[in-house]
Amino acid sequence: MDFKQFYLGCLAHASYLVGSKGEAAIVDPQRDVDLYISEAAARGLAIRWVIETHLHADFVSGHRELASRTGATIVFGRKAGVEFPHRSVTEGDEIRLGDVTLRFLETPGHTPESICILVLDASAPHEPQKVLTGDTLFIGDVGRPDLSGSRGFTAREMAGMLYDSLHGKLLRLPDTVEVYPAHGAGSLCGRNISRETSSTISEQRRVSYALQPMPKDAFVSMMTADLPPAPSYFSRDAELNREGARALSEVPTPPPLSPVDFLGRIRDGAVALDVRPAPLFGTGHVPGSLNIGLGGEFASWAGSLIPGSTPIVLVTADEREVAEAVLRLARVGLENVTGFLADGLWAWNDAGMPIASIPQIAVDELRYRLAELPDLQLVDVRRPAEFRGGHVPSAVNVPLDRLASMPPLLDPGRPTSVICQSGYRSSAAASALAARGLAAASNVVGGTAAWTAAGFPVETA
Repeated sequence: MDFKQFYLGCLAHASYLVGSKGEAAIVDPQRDVDLYISEAAARGLAIRWVIETHLHADFVSGHRELASRTGATIVFGRKAGVEFPHRSVTEGDEIRLGDVTLRFLETPGHTPESICILVLDASAPHEPQKVLTGDTLFIGDVGRPDLSGSRGFTAREMAGMLYDSLHGKLLRLPDTVEVYPAHGAGSLCGRNISRETSSTISEQRRVSYALQPMPKDAFVSMMTADLPPAPSYFSRDAELNREGARALSEVPTPPPLSPVDFLGRIRDGAVALDVRPAPLFGTGHVPGSLNIGLGGEFASWAGSLIPGSTPIVLVTADEREVAEAVLRLARVGLENVTGFLADGLWAWNDAGMPIASIPQIAVDELRYRLAELPDLQLVDVRRPAEFRGGHVPSAVNVPLDRLASMPPLLDPGRPTSVICQSGYRSSAAASALAARGLAAASNVVGGTAAWTAAGFPVETA
């Protein structure tokens, strides 16, 4: 058997190659598909099948491009309702790849059409070696059940289906079966996903909070309580995957823009997206621009913070970063980059354009300010569970994805410091707040991690 996991850290996304005797299937491909074609060729495999475990909401899949370039057949569960030629599979259907058999299980719960794939080898045809679980079963968690509301299902209904899929099918597999999910830690398709990218049924039965013995009603209540809001781009990406995204080669290449033309695009409604690291951005940037650094979960946060129809113009540290930013934006369905600032902030400065800055402060400076400035408001933009786990005393929790409009609890006239875990999300938040007129916003370098490491007091709630 040929088997390989591909892991895309910036989207916490895992995809797979399974093959035998010259034939292969690709499961849950990312949008840029060259890596699968290269890997299959290196192993002497022809890609015959492109399989999706469900309609992904957190990224745009490359299933149509991969099928077009290889002649493969696309496979979905029978309830997917996709709008292009494909093979629809149901419970117990199989695909043969040389000595390997892929057997499909219908496992609704995360989405109605979710399937899992048992991987069996001819040497032990009745004992599956692996199960590819998509977003049904993660390592340490299970898929959230609330992403199908627009398709006529409540979160409680989906959670009930998920319980049946887990306890009626996956947990009945032999303990030794290896588990390979479609996502790892950081994905918003779950709440407590481990940093491990594979496990076994027995290990998950032992350690996963969601797989402990409990009545169905208790499971449903647990899985539907305190769910974070789904990012705004999720529904858009799911529909793109249902329709089938165009090839990446068809996504327009943005042109270089002079400072005057760049400013003109902003005045016409484009978002200036600065992808440089927070320290560079803080030192100087185009006024009103949004900072999401390429070094972190760039695509996910761009999808969450930028409306899908809004034109985007880029500021980069180097023009070589433009192609990387365009690719990563396309992975979440943002294909409307209309230009980039030629020669970056140097050209902007040389043209005499105004430059804004956001102070970058260390945690000892934050501690001093909290003691000496009674009107300082400290905004923690981490997710609620992170905030409850430990935060700077007096901090107010406003998660980054809820900063689309000025929260009523923030006073735009008061000095403000913004903090997250490391300084990445807080830079994005500080830039968004500054663009909305919040006075004297500063970014806390190193975030809560640095505050805790310094031994400063922490509250939990």
